[in-house]
Amino acid sequence: MQSSKALTLTAHGATMPAIGYGTMELPDRPAELVAFAIASGYRLIDTARKYGTEERVGEGIRASGIARSELWVTTKVTEENAREADFLRSAETSLKALGLDYVDLLLVHWPQPNVPLTETLGALAKAKRQGLARHIGVSNYTIAMLDEAVHVCPEPLVTNQIEYHAYLPQDRMMAALRRHGMILTAYCPTARGKLLDDPVIGEIAKAHGKSPAQICLRWLIQQPMVAAVPRALEEGHIVENLDVFGFALSDGEMKQVSALRSRKIRIADPPQRAPKWDLETVD
Repeated sequence: MQSSKALTLTAHGATMPAIGYGTMELPDRPAELVAFAIASGYRLIDTARKYGTEERVGEGIRASGIARSELWVTTKVTEENAREADFLRSAETSLKALGLDYVDLLLVHWPQPNVPLTETLGALAKAKRQGLARHIGVSNYTIAMLDEAVHVCPEPLVTNQIEYHAYLPQDRMMAALRRHGMILTAYCPTARGKLLDDPVIGEIAKAHGKSPAQICLRWLIQQPMVAAVPRALEEGHIVENLDVFGFALSDGEMKQVSALRSRKIRIADPPQRAPKWDLETVD
């Protein structure tokens, strides 16, 4: 079975697997699923304080028996803890829950408009300098927020983790990330399953002898500097989501999938924390 190390992305000294295992809302056997994902070849495990899965992720890592140095673990500090003291305390709480000395990537989970970016990004940089995280980044930031974050953060930012799939254009954001030498990490890579029944995706999947989910993921990681962290609740889907490195979509197929972005469907838009999203156009 191919490891996610078959493709890695590099930004500001960080070398990150292009496919990771997302752990939001794992209702059944979460530790077992994490251990299975690692045994299947995943090396990036993505969690967050808000997910409530850090403890189970830690159990799964320990059960896997793999060396800590072989894994890339990402977690996130929620916007309720955007103040410096709260932020650092949250990061330390995450490490205790995970049973780890550090995470490979620490993200600001959602922007907090009531706290200056300078304070939150300063705390994020301090977490790195204190050894709580090897690398840092943001999540759900708009282009303006990203530009300001890069400007005020004393340490380089590796990624902006955002919703990205074939039903949601992110062209302007991708251009901004390229400008800053950063990775786009895509969550909801199949639009929470909506793309799996799309006839365009289905036809391409049939042509390659692959599943619709594999086509969605391949479309993402075939773009420069794009990673994805799909969630899966069954062992078969966990294996399937990683098996996307042994084939490629043609230029025509990439364009066919990209044309679906005209649907402009956004899945993650919680009114209590989502910013005013950038307007994206589709060429």
